[in-house]
Amino acid sequence: MTNATAAELIARSNRLGADPKNTNFAGGNTSAKGLETDPVTGENVELMWVKGSGGDLGTLTEEGLAVLRVDRLRALQNVYPGIDREDEMVAAFDHTLFGKGGAAPSIDTAMHGLVDAAHVDHLHPDAGIAIATAKDGEHLTAKIFGDRVVWVPWRRPGFQLGLDIAEIKSKNPDAVGCILGGHGITAWGNTSDEAEKNSLWIIETADQYIAEHSRAEPFGSTLPGYEPLPEAERRAKAAALAPALRALASTDRPVVGHVTDSDVVLDFLSAAEHPRLAELGTSCPDHFLRTKVKPLVIDLPATASVDQILKRLPELHEQYRADYTAYYESNAAADSPAMRGADPLIILVPGVGMFSYGKDKQTARVAGEFYVNAINVMRGAEGLSSYAPISEREKFRIEYWALEEAKLQRMPKPKPLATRIALVTGAASGIGKAIATRLAAEGACVVIADLDAEKARAAASELGNTDVAIGIAADVSNEKAVKAAIDETVLSFGGLDLVVNNAGLSLSKSLFETTEKDWDLQHNVMAKGSFLVSKHAARVLIDQQLGGDIVYISSKNSVFAGPNNIAYSATKADQAHQVRLLAAELGEHGIKVNGINPDGVVRGSGIFASGWGANRAKTYGIPEEDLGKFYAQRTILKREVVPENVANAVFVLCTSDLDHTTGLHIPVDAGVAAAFLR
Repeated sequence: MTNATAAELIARSNRLGADPKNTNFAGGNTSAKGLETDPVTGENVELMWVKGSGGDLGTLTEEGLAVLRVDRLRALQNVYPGIDREDEMVAAFDHTLFGKGGAAPSIDTAMHGLVDAAHVDHLHPDAGIAIATAKDGEHLTAKIFGDRVVWVPWRRPGFQLGLDIAEIKSKNPDAVGCILGGHGITAWGNTSDEAEKNSLWIIETADQYIAEHSRAEPFGSTLPGYEPLPEAERRAKAAALAPALRALASTDRPVVGHVTDSDVVLDFLSAAEHPRLAELGTSCPDHFLRTKVKPLVIDLPATASVDQILKRLPELHEQYRADYTAYYESNAAADSPAMRGADPLIILVPGVGMFSYGKDKQTARVAGEFYVNAINVMRGAEGLSSYAPISEREKFRIEYWALEEAKLQRMPKPKPLATRIALVTGAASGIGKAIATRLAAEGACVVIADLDAEKARAAASELGNTDVAIGIAADVSNEKAVKAAIDETVLSFGGLDLVVNNAGLSLSKSLFETTEKDWDLQHNVMAKGSFLVSKHAARVLIDQQLGGDIVYISSKNSVFAGPNNIAYSATKADQAHQVRLLAAELGEHGIKVNGINPDGVVRGSGIFASGWGANRAKTYGIPEEDLGKFYAQRTILKREVVPENVANAVFVLCTSDLDHTTGLHIPVDAGVAAAFLR
């Protein structure tokens, strides 16, 4: 059962974290102190509950709290070896834990434990950081808050900062909090309500002061030709640029992307001062840890064509990598962690928006959110004074902190398909849905495309939120619709790596029963449809320069001749040969093209449910409900083929274990001798 103090802390944290005005995702931390019975002595002991390392205030639960004994935590002051060795204190926190201790204590634990207050909030509000990063931030703090908020010069988070804030509170009895130079705010109170009230007062006071005293154009006047493009035009341009941008952002390691074209971003990129401010980079540690020391800015107007931007990109990327390498080499010490990569995580395109990148969709999206926070910070600081972030030296000390490196090393090993973006057609049910489910479970971002948009969205929601999967409408027989589906994929996840041509239908008719309309429908959906999807997907895969996979869900019928199946089997043979043709054509780009030949999949199949099953059962003279068993009995292994069997084969084809395999058809038919490949 949750302790009442801890429950109160969680509720306060969730309220504060729910509003991005107060703090960003996973930013800041909160704490509460209270009495609990020691099960060993039976006596009361003062404990502190504090948000642990890596948690998020808005979604904080009891499992995300670290629990420490306050007496032992404060006793660490007696063994503190000084600022040059303060990182050692993080390991010392483990010796102050109560019981199992809960979550791992964060670097900010000292800030909460050493301050003589029952409740402490450390937050990263845009308005507060704007004051913290203003050139005359100390003067502004006194002017805006009087003696109720005290300025603390920049200091890297750690034990010494905790000591500094504890001393400030002791010497300033009227203070309810402080502005941490270059960083954020900290507030306190005797009760949870009082701490929350003080935090919100600091944020609202700073926000109001900026609104009332900021100059009219903090970022300067609008640059002619840099105005935001109309929505349809900028989305089309973003989709055209996305593959090439992901290619350069993935030079060192593959990443997933996110596109932001909010007014905040577009207005910033249209203003005269955006190149200077972007070059200064972000300041709050939570910001630049997720956005890198600075973004890559496309130094061309919104009126520049896609071709002009693509031509300019290599030079800009080369310069960015050179700048980042110089930043690393000029600040690194002998014991610094190795450089983690020199590619940008934020790319800004005037008139179009911001492309942000990360190890998964959530990380990419949050990186973009953090840079929006940074823009808001710069606006506030420039409106009152001038933006003055912490130095590159201090940024490096955070980015390549041994403690940050240790946190990265503790992260779980990525799933096999992490960073891969998949488009599966006909995926709202049956085989396609099973494939999408398996790919998502293995770490891929998945786009479920189906003729029925509502069913596609419902299937996607079963896999998780939109950071995991989205559902879209797509008529694969219509080239315009196919192009729109590919564009939607790259705009949603930054690119495309894996395409599964699964959309299909089947008309079980004899030669004389099959009409020209039947023939055209069958071939338009499957032969033409898979051709169109592969054609437009291949353009993205080639522009990305990351290789990729195209998988066709063909059929044993592509090689097996059965009765009353002329249109379906002929189009499956067409698809089967597309695999061979495209494998030969796309191989030079590192793109693998393979196929799966299932036997009849009855369970969960949209095709069988739409009348195909009844027709095939009639052909074989058996009840429809026995069709799956019938198919199983004619196989060598006597096993029914289900959607998950096909999904397993798709997964294997797309892993590194088969990275030298292309032009292959894998039978998933439990052994149909007549369909053996020769």
